[in-house]
Amino acid sequence: MSEGTERIHCLIIGSGPAGYTAAIYAARAGLKPVLYSGLQPGGQLTITTDVENYPGYPEGIMGPQMMKDFEAQARRMGTDLRWGMASKVDFSQRPFKVEVDEEKWIEADSVIIATGASAKWLGIESEQRLNGYGVSACAVCDGFFFKDKEVAIVGAGDTACEEALYLAKLCTKVHMIVRRDEMRASKVMQDRVLKTSNIQVYWNSETLEVLGDKKVEGVKIKDNQSGEETTIPLSAFFVAIGHQPNSGLFKDYITLDEQEYIVTIPGTSRTNIEGVFACGDVQDKIYRQAVTAAGSGCMAALDAERYLGALEHQAALQEPTVA
Repeated sequence: MSEGTERIHCLIIGSGPAGYTAAIYAARAGLKPVLYSGLQPGGQLTITTDVENYPGYPEGIMGPQMMKDFEAQARRMGTDLRWGMASKVDFSQRPFKVEVDEEKWIEADSVIIATGASAKWLGIESEQRLNGYGVSACAVCDGFFFKDKEVAIVGAGDTACEEALYLAKLCTKVHMIVRRDEMRASKVMQDRVLKTSNIQVYWNSETLEVLGDKKVEGVKIKDNQSGEETTIPLSAFFVAIGHQPNSGLFKDYITLDEQEYIVTIPGTSRTNIEGVFACGDVQDKIYRQAVTAAGSGCMAALDAERYLGALEHQAALQEPTVA
């Protein structure tokens, strides 16, 4: 270890449900975890209002408060929680090296990556202003709050179709806004959408503005062929144009799939580098729920515990015996 370089037994990068859960389990296992929170402590749940589908909160809970509870529990178990962002890594050999805030290098015997994913947005002002007040990037999370109301969803892939079908079971009508004259989704998913009576598809259309002052009241869209603008009254606006996993920092060392999600060995949190683990939305493009992220954080901590235990056992066997 270089002079002045800090050595950490278990380093956790990221602080959403996955990172905090990994910290709770790692701390209870005596791994003395250090967690760096990143730029958005608590992850995507800090921009979520009511959470009603996480077990243990029968009355529901606000997303930011839920993350405060996770943080408090991780701290109580003994996690060293720190503000800071990993800015560079070197996983070419052990101990692994991680630069924090472009100024401090630390060395770690094991690393748990829990950096999450960021929803892709359209980039219009009203979308961000009303985010959490009827604008959402997760129909499964927030669709229930708009039961028996009219909603809109923008997107054209399998996820957009799945979420439109989910909303159609809850809402009186779903207005689906598609930018081109065709969808990217599989034919099976397209057929299901087109055969659902309360889903109306707007082809060749783009969103100009989400309407409303303190909550979503409608959306203004434009037909790109005719130039005609239409205002649709509704109660919620869902964006389903994809997510971007926060994995770029690790791409030189960790295997990513074609969508840049970290590839883990099925049934584990292990990556292609022994001693580096990944959990939460940075490696999950299917479920993307707080409860599944927390579950994978548990897996990562248990995998790290077993890995570090095996290293210690191996080191003990190599120690010279005293005659």
